[in-house]
Amino acid sequence: MSVVALVAFWSVIWTYLVGALVLGGAAVGGWWLWRTDRFVRGGDRQWRHDEAVKAGHRTLTDVDAMTGTEFEDFVAQLCRRDGCTDVRRVGGSHDNGADVLGILPDGRSMVIQCKRYTPKRKIPSREVRDLLGASVHFKADVAIFVATTYFSGPAEKFATENDILAVHRDHLGLWNNGASLLSLGAVNGLGQGDRRHRERWKETYE
Repeated sequence: MSVVALVAFWSVIWTYLVGALVLGGAAVGGWWLWRTDRFVRGGDRQWRHDEAVKAGHRTLTDVDAMTGTEFEDFVAQLCRRDGCTDVRRVGGSHDNGADVLGILPDGRSMVIQCKRYTPKRKIPSREVRDLLGASVHFKADVAIFVATTYFSGPAEKFATENDILAVHRDHLGLWNNGASLLSLGAVNGLGQGDRRHRERWKETYE
């Protein structure tokens, strides 16, 4: 009896069977396309990140050879690489203590002072104070001082006490090699090398 019923209603069953197979195939195909799209997009994002790092990468020797304006442009490029928006260089004779302005990836506004000094020259505290004044002038949420050298002890202390991100030469090297700008906040004010580091520094630059 069941065989007779199956034969009798085969045309109806066949329609539903084909429909189920089509829907199942479409679901599997859709899932495969979704997975492929995610894989391609993920690979593309990683490729773009790697290319951005390469494009912005310079040796510190290259950076030392830059002019002040070129260094400001270089810092702006690193900010854009890290996802900062509305980044613009404003350095000049009437810059009000700022060289680069922009918006951090987390939405906070930033003001950056850039100093492309010779490695043996240290950043004095008065220049860090000037940046604090610039952050008030521009109503910036975050003040960042980026230098190709190190900060004097009082300058580094003033920066940490006033929530200024002091990016000295070692941190600039990390940033240049792919570390994000925001990640540098975790090591802000934690010193600028041990005794042996300072001895090698003097042998190289003094």
